[in-house]
Amino acid sequence: MTTKYITLRMGKGLSFLADKKAIVVTTCLFLLACFVMVLSTGMGEIKISPLEVIYSILGKGTEEHALVVQTLRLPRVLTAFLAGACLAVAGAILQGMIRNPLASPDIIGITGGAAVGAVGFMIYLSGSLSIHWLPLAAMTGAGVISFLIYLLSWNKGVTPVRLVLIGIGVATAMGAITKMMLLSASIYSASQAYVWLTGSVYGSTWDHVRLMIPWTVIFLPLAYIYARKINIQALGDEIATSVGSTVQRERFILLAISVILAGAAVSVAGAIGFVGLIAPHLSRKLVGPSFGNLLPVSLLLGGVIVVVADLIGRTAFSPSDIPAGVFTSGIGAPFFIYLLFRNRNRYL
Repeated sequence: MTTKYITLRMGKGLSFLADKKAIVVTTCLFLLACFVMVLSTGMGEIKISPLEVIYSILGKGTEEHALVVQTLRLPRVLTAFLAGACLAVAGAILQGMIRNPLASPDIIGITGGAAVGAVGFMIYLSGSLSIHWLPLAAMTGAGVISFLIYLLSWNKGVTPVRLVLIGIGVATAMGAITKMMLLSASIYSASQAYVWLTGSVYGSTWDHVRLMIPWTVIFLPLAYIYARKINIQALGDEIATSVGSTVQRERFILLAISVILAGAAVSVAGAIGFVGLIAPHLSRKLVGPSFGNLLPVSLLLGGVIVVVADLIGRTAFSPSDIPAGVFTSGIGAPFFIYLLFRNRNRYL
Protein backbone atom coordinates (compact mmCIF):
# COMPACT_ATOMS: atom_id res chain seq x y z
CA MET A 1 0.00 0.00 0.00
CA THR A 2 1.51 3.28 -1.09
CA THR A 3 1.35 6.47 0.95
CA LYS A 4 1.67 10.11 0.00
CA TYR A 5 3.95 10.79 2.97
CA ILE A 6 7.47 9.78 3.89
CA THR A 7 9.00 9.86 7.36
CA LEU A 8 12.11 11.99 7.81
CA ARG A 9 14.15 11.16 10.90
CA MET A 10 16.45 13.81 12.35
CA GLY A 11 17.97 11.75 15.18
CA LYS A 12 17.39 11.87 18.95
CA GLY A 13 13.81 10.70 18.48
CA LEU A 14 12.87 13.66 16.25
CA SER A 15 10.97 12.81 13.07
CA PHE A 16 8.20 14.27 10.92
CA LEU A 17 6.06 13.39 7.93
CA ALA A 18 6.75 15.04 4.59
CA ASP A 19 4.42 15.11 1.60
CA LYS A 20 6.06 13.40 -1.39
CA LYS A 21 4.33 15.69 -3.90
CA ALA A 22 5.40 18.79 -1.97
CA ILE A 23 9.02 17.59 -1.92
CA VAL A 24 8.98 17.04 -5.70
CA VAL A 25 7.32 20.42 -6.39
CA THR A 26 9.66 22.29 -4.05
CA THR A 27 12.73 20.65 -5.58
CA CYS A 28 11.57 21.47 -9.11
CA LEU A 29 10.84 25.08 -8.15
CA PHE A 30 14.23 25.40 -6.45
CA LEU A 31 15.96 24.23 -9.64
CA LEU A 32 13.75 26.59 -11.68
CA ALA A 33 14.63 29.49 -9.39
CA CYS A 34 18.36 28.78 -9.75
CA PHE A 35 18.01 28.57 -13.55
CA VAL A 36 15.99 31.80 -13.77
CA MET A 37 18.49 33.70 -11.59
CA VAL A 38 21.46 32.48 -13.63
CA LEU A 39 19.64 33.28 -16.89
CA SER A 40 18.65 36.75 -15.65
CA THR A 41 22.21 37.48 -14.55
CA GLY A 42 23.46 36.71 -18.04
CA MET A 43 20.86 38.78 -19.92
CA GLY A 44 21.36 42.41 -20.86
CA GLU A 45 23.33 44.59 -23.27
CA ILE A 46 26.30 42.33 -22.63
CA LYS A 47 25.01 38.78 -23.00
CA ILE A 48 26.78 36.12 -20.95
CA SER A 49 26.08 32.40 -21.27
CA PRO A 50 24.76 30.56 -18.19
CA LEU A 51 27.99 28.59 -17.92
CA GLU A 52 30.06 31.77 -17.97
CA VAL A 53 27.78 33.27 -15.34
CA ILE A 54 28.44 30.31 -13.05
CA TYR A 55 32.19 30.60 -13.68
CA SER A 56 32.04 34.32 -12.83
CA ILE A 57 30.10 33.66 -9.63
CA LEU A 58 32.74 31.13 -8.62
CA GLY A 59 35.50 33.65 -9.42
CA LYS A 60 36.80 31.81 -12.50
CA GLY A 61 35.44 34.05 -15.26
CA THR A 62 37.04 36.92 -17.16
CA GLU A 63 37.49 40.33 -15.53
CA GLU A 64 34.80 41.86 -17.75
CA HIS A 65 32.31 39.15 -16.93
CA ALA A 66 33.18 39.32 -13.24
CA LEU A 67 32.45 43.06 -13.21
CA VAL A 68 29.10 42.65 -14.98
CA VAL A 69 28.00 39.61 -12.99
CA GLN A 70 29.31 40.22 -9.48
CA THR A 71 28.99 44.01 -9.32
CA LEU A 72 26.09 44.98 -11.57
CA ARG A 73 23.64 42.12 -12.09
CA LEU A 74 23.91 39.49 -9.37
CA PRO A 75 23.06 41.89 -6.48
CA ARG A 76 20.01 43.06 -8.44
CA VAL A 77 18.84 39.51 -9.12
CA LEU A 78 19.34 38.42 -5.51
CA THR A 79 17.54 41.51 -4.22
CA ALA A 80 14.61 40.79 -6.55
CA PHE A 81 14.44 37.16 -5.43
CA LEU A 82 14.63 37.93 -1.71
CA ALA A 83 12.03 40.70 -1.99
CA GLY A 84 9.65 38.45 -3.90
CA ALA A 85 10.17 35.61 -1.43
CA CYS A 86 9.42 37.84 1.57
CA LEU A 87 6.30 39.34 -0.02
CA ALA A 88 5.00 35.90 -0.99
CA VAL A 89 5.48 34.41 2.48
CA ALA A 90 3.95 37.52 4.08
CA GLY A 91 0.93 37.16 1.79
CA ALA A 92 0.58 33.43 2.53
CA ILE A 93 0.61 34.13 6.28
CA LEU A 94 -2.04 36.83 5.95
CA GLN A 95 -4.30 34.68 3.78
CA GLY A 96 -4.06 31.80 6.24
CA MET A 97 -4.43 33.93 9.35
CA ILE A 98 -7.35 35.99 8.01
CA ARG A 99 -8.85 33.01 6.16
CA ASN A 100 -9.48 35.20 3.14
CA PRO A 101 -7.91 34.57 -0.31
CA LEU A 102 -8.03 38.30 -1.07
CA ALA A 103 -5.57 39.23 1.68
CA SER A 104 -2.04 40.39 0.91
CA PRO A 105 0.35 43.02 2.33
CA ASP A 106 -0.54 45.64 -0.29
CA ILE A 107 -4.30 45.12 -0.07
CA ILE A 108 -4.71 45.35 3.72
CA GLY A 109 -2.44 48.37 4.19
CA ILE A 110 0.99 47.09 5.22
CA THR A 111 2.63 48.16 1.97
CA GLY A 112 0.70 51.45 2.13
CA GLY A 113 2.21 52.20 5.54
CA ALA A 114 5.69 51.46 4.22
CA ALA A 115 4.98 53.74 1.25
CA VAL A 116 3.99 56.65 3.49
CA GLY A 117 7.16 56.21 5.56
CA ALA A 118 9.44 55.95 2.53
CA VAL A 119 7.84 58.75 0.49
CA GLY A 120 7.80 61.04 3.52
CA PHE A 121 11.50 60.36 4.02
CA MET A 122 12.40 60.99 0.37
CA ILE A 123 10.43 64.23 0.20
CA TYR A 124 11.09 65.79 3.59
CA LEU A 125 14.25 64.20 5.03
CA SER A 126 16.46 62.99 2.17
CA GLY A 127 18.29 66.32 2.07
CA SER A 128 19.32 66.11 5.72
CA LEU A 129 19.68 62.35 6.25
CA SER A 130 21.53 59.67 4.29
CA ILE A 131 19.48 57.61 1.84
CA HIS A 132 20.64 54.56 3.81
CA TRP A 133 17.95 55.47 6.37
CA LEU A 134 15.22 54.86 3.76
CA PRO A 135 14.70 51.16 4.65
CA LEU A 136 14.25 52.06 8.31
CA ALA A 137 11.67 54.70 7.36
CA ALA A 138 9.73 52.19 5.23
CA MET A 139 9.77 49.50 7.89
CA THR A 140 8.74 52.00 10.57
CA GLY A 141 5.80 53.10 8.44
CA ALA A 142 4.73 49.49 7.88
CA GLY A 143 5.01 48.71 11.59
CA VAL A 144 3.11 51.79 12.80
CA ILE A 145 0.24 51.33 10.34
CA SER A 146 0.00 47.61 11.06
CA PHE A 147 -0.21 48.35 14.79
CA LEU A 148 -2.94 50.91 14.03
CA ILE A 149 -4.87 48.35 11.96
CA TYR A 150 -4.57 45.80 14.75
CA LEU A 151 -5.65 48.35 17.38
CA LEU A 152 -8.69 49.49 15.38
CA SER A 153 -9.63 45.85 14.76
CA TRP A 154 -9.55 44.93 18.45
CA ASN A 155 -12.85 44.28 20.18
CA LYS A 156 -12.35 41.56 22.80
CA GLY A 157 -9.98 40.03 20.29
CA VAL A 158 -9.29 40.43 16.58
CA THR A 159 -11.49 38.63 14.07
CA PRO A 160 -10.23 37.95 10.52
CA VAL A 161 -13.13 39.75 8.79
CA ARG A 162 -12.75 42.90 10.90
CA LEU A 163 -8.99 42.92 10.37
CA VAL A 164 -9.23 42.79 6.58
CA LEU A 165 -12.01 45.40 6.39
CA ILE A 166 -10.13 47.84 8.63
CA GLY A 167 -6.97 47.10 6.63
CA ILE A 168 -8.59 47.95 3.31
CA GLY A 169 -9.87 51.22 4.72
CA VAL A 170 -6.47 52.15 6.15
CA ALA A 171 -4.78 51.19 2.85
CA THR A 172 -7.05 53.63 1.02
CA ALA A 173 -6.21 56.38 3.51
CA MET A 174 -2.47 55.70 3.14
CA GLY A 175 -2.81 55.96 -0.63
CA ALA A 176 -4.46 59.37 -0.25
CA ILE A 177 -1.73 60.61 2.13
CA THR A 178 0.98 59.42 -0.26
CA LYS A 179 -0.62 61.28 -3.18
CA MET A 180 -0.89 64.46 -1.12
CA MET A 181 2.83 64.29 -0.31
CA LEU A 182 3.70 63.71 -3.97
CA LEU A 183 1.64 66.73 -5.04
CA SER A 184 3.39 68.97 -2.52
CA ALA A 185 6.91 67.80 -3.42
CA SER A 186 9.41 69.13 -5.94
CA ILE A 187 9.50 67.52 -9.39
CA TYR A 188 12.77 65.70 -8.65
CA SER A 189 11.63 64.32 -5.29
CA ALA A 190 8.22 63.35 -6.66
CA SER A 191 9.71 61.49 -9.65
CA GLN A 192 12.16 59.66 -7.39
CA ALA A 193 9.36 58.67 -5.03
CA TYR A 194 7.09 57.62 -7.88
CA VAL A 195 9.66 55.16 -9.25
CA TRP A 196 10.02 53.69 -5.76
CA LEU A 197 6.22 53.40 -5.43
CA THR A 198 6.03 51.50 -8.71
CA GLY A 199 8.45 48.91 -7.36
CA SER A 200 11.93 48.60 -8.81
CA VAL A 201 15.23 46.91 -7.97
CA TYR A 202 17.14 49.20 -10.32
CA GLY A 203 20.55 50.12 -8.92
CA SER A 204 20.54 47.38 -6.27
CA THR A 205 23.94 46.69 -4.72
CA TRP A 206 25.38 44.21 -2.26
CA ASP A 207 24.35 46.65 0.49
CA HIS A 208 20.71 45.93 -0.38
CA VAL A 209 21.37 42.19 -0.29
CA ARG A 210 23.09 42.47 3.09
CA LEU A 211 20.16 44.52 4.35
CA MET A 212 17.70 41.77 3.36
CA ILE A 213 19.65 38.76 4.61
CA PRO A 214 19.16 39.20 8.40
CA TRP A 215 15.38 39.53 8.01
CA THR A 216 15.11 36.53 5.68
CA VAL A 217 17.43 34.32 7.72
CA ILE A 218 15.51 35.00 10.95
CA PHE A 219 11.89 35.44 9.95
CA LEU A 220 11.43 33.06 7.01
CA PRO A 221 12.33 30.04 9.20
CA LEU A 222 10.23 31.53 12.01
CA ALA A 223 7.28 31.71 9.61
CA TYR A 224 7.78 28.04 8.79
CA ILE A 225 7.91 27.13 12.49
CA TYR A 226 4.58 28.89 13.00
CA ALA A 227 3.02 27.17 9.97
CA ARG A 228 1.33 24.64 12.27
CA LYS A 229 -0.36 27.52 14.13
CA ILE A 230 -1.84 28.78 10.85
CA ASN A 231 -3.19 25.31 10.05
CA ILE A 232 -4.93 25.20 13.44
CA GLN A 233 -6.38 28.70 13.09
CA ALA A 234 -7.76 27.78 9.67
CA LEU A 235 -10.22 25.49 11.51
CA GLY A 236 -11.77 28.51 13.25
CA ASP A 237 -11.12 30.35 16.51
CA GLU A 238 -13.33 28.11 18.66
CA ILE A 239 -11.72 24.86 17.51
CA ALA A 240 -8.22 26.37 17.73
CA THR A 241 -8.89 27.50 21.31
CA SER A 242 -10.35 24.10 22.25
CA VAL A 243 -7.12 22.32 21.26
CA GLY A 244 -5.00 24.67 23.37
CA SER A 245 -4.06 27.35 20.86
CA THR A 246 -3.64 30.90 22.22
CA VAL A 247 -5.33 32.43 19.19
CA GLN A 248 -4.89 36.15 19.86
CA ARG A 249 -1.23 35.92 20.85
CA GLU A 250 -0.39 33.69 17.89
CA ARG A 251 -2.35 35.95 15.54
CA PHE A 252 -0.36 38.95 16.77
CA ILE A 253 2.95 37.09 16.29
CA LEU A 254 1.96 35.96 12.79
CA LEU A 255 0.92 39.50 11.88
CA ALA A 256 4.26 40.80 13.20
CA ILE A 257 6.20 38.26 11.10
CA SER A 258 4.20 39.25 8.02
CA VAL A 259 4.79 42.96 8.66
CA ILE A 260 8.53 42.51 9.11
CA LEU A 261 8.91 40.41 5.96
CA ALA A 262 6.79 42.78 3.86
CA GLY A 263 8.51 45.84 5.32
CA ALA A 264 11.97 44.42 4.60
CA ALA A 265 10.99 43.67 0.99
CA VAL A 266 9.34 47.02 0.36
CA SER A 267 12.22 48.92 1.96
CA VAL A 268 14.70 47.73 -0.69
CA ALA A 269 12.50 46.98 -3.72
CA GLY A 270 9.70 49.50 -3.39
CA ALA A 271 5.98 48.83 -3.43
CA ILE A 272 5.94 45.81 -5.75
CA GLY A 273 2.29 44.92 -5.90
CA PHE A 274 0.28 41.68 -5.92
CA VAL A 275 3.19 39.24 -5.40
CA GLY A 276 1.81 38.43 -1.96
CA LEU A 277 -1.56 37.71 -3.59
CA ILE A 278 -0.50 35.69 -6.64
CA ALA A 279 2.25 33.43 -5.28
CA PRO A 280 0.24 31.85 -2.40
CA HIS A 281 -2.68 31.11 -4.74
CA LEU A 282 -0.48 29.41 -7.30
CA SER A 283 1.25 27.50 -4.51
CA ARG A 284 -2.08 26.31 -3.13
CA LYS A 285 -2.94 24.92 -6.56
CA LEU A 286 0.37 23.02 -6.61
CA VAL A 287 0.64 21.57 -3.09
CA GLY A 288 -2.67 22.19 -1.32
CA PRO A 289 -3.58 24.28 1.74
CA SER A 290 -1.22 22.82 4.36
CA PHE A 291 1.16 25.63 5.34
CA GLY A 292 4.09 23.31 5.97
CA ASN A 293 4.05 22.68 2.22
CA LEU A 294 2.65 26.02 1.13
CA LEU A 295 5.25 28.40 2.58
CA PRO A 296 8.39 26.98 0.87
CA VAL A 297 6.59 26.83 -2.48
CA SER A 298 5.26 30.38 -2.05
CA LEU A 299 8.76 31.58 -1.17
CA LEU A 300 10.25 30.14 -4.36
CA LEU A 301 7.37 31.24 -6.60
CA GLY A 302 7.43 34.78 -5.22
CA GLY A 303 11.15 35.07 -5.85
CA VAL A 304 10.81 33.72 -9.39
CA ILE A 305 7.92 36.08 -10.21
CA VAL A 306 9.87 39.21 -9.24
CA VAL A 307 13.09 38.05 -10.93
CA VAL A 308 11.22 37.33 -14.18
CA ALA A 309 9.33 40.65 -13.96
CA ASP A 310 12.61 42.51 -13.49
CA LEU A 311 14.25 40.59 -16.34
CA ILE A 312 11.42 41.55 -18.71
CA GLY A 313 11.51 45.15 -17.54
CA ARG A 314 15.20 45.67 -18.23
CA THR A 315 15.55 43.65 -21.45
CA ALA A 316 12.27 43.72 -23.39
CA PHE A 317 12.19 47.54 -23.63
CA SER A 318 15.92 48.29 -23.75
CA PRO A 319 17.42 50.87 -23.33
CA SER A 320 14.52 51.78 -21.03
CA ASP A 321 14.45 50.07 -17.64
CA ILE A 322 10.80 49.44 -16.69
CA PRO A 323 10.17 48.82 -12.96
CA ALA A 324 9.29 45.22 -12.07
CA GLY A 325 6.19 46.43 -10.24
CA VAL A 326 4.59 47.46 -13.54
CA PHE A 327 4.51 43.83 -14.68
CA THR A 328 3.47 42.29 -11.35
CA SER A 329 0.60 44.80 -11.16
CA GLY A 330 -0.32 44.14 -14.79
CA ILE A 331 -0.79 40.47 -13.92
CA GLY A 332 -2.01 40.93 -10.36
CA ALA A 333 -4.83 43.42 -10.95
CA PRO A 334 -6.79 41.16 -13.36
CA PHE A 335 -6.05 38.22 -11.05
CA PHE A 336 -7.52 40.14 -8.10
CA ILE A 337 -10.66 40.94 -10.13
CA TYR A 338 -10.94 37.24 -11.01
CA LEU A 339 -10.74 36.29 -7.33
CA LEU A 340 -13.40 38.86 -6.45
CA PHE A 341 -15.68 37.44 -9.14
CA ARG A 342 -15.06 33.81 -8.16
CA ASN A 343 -15.68 34.47 -4.46
CA ARG A 344 -18.45 37.07 -4.89
CA ASN A 345 -21.06 34.93 -3.08
CA ARG A 346 -18.72 34.16 -0.18
CA TYR A 347 -17.09 37.49 0.62
CA LEU A 348 -19.28 40.18 -0.91
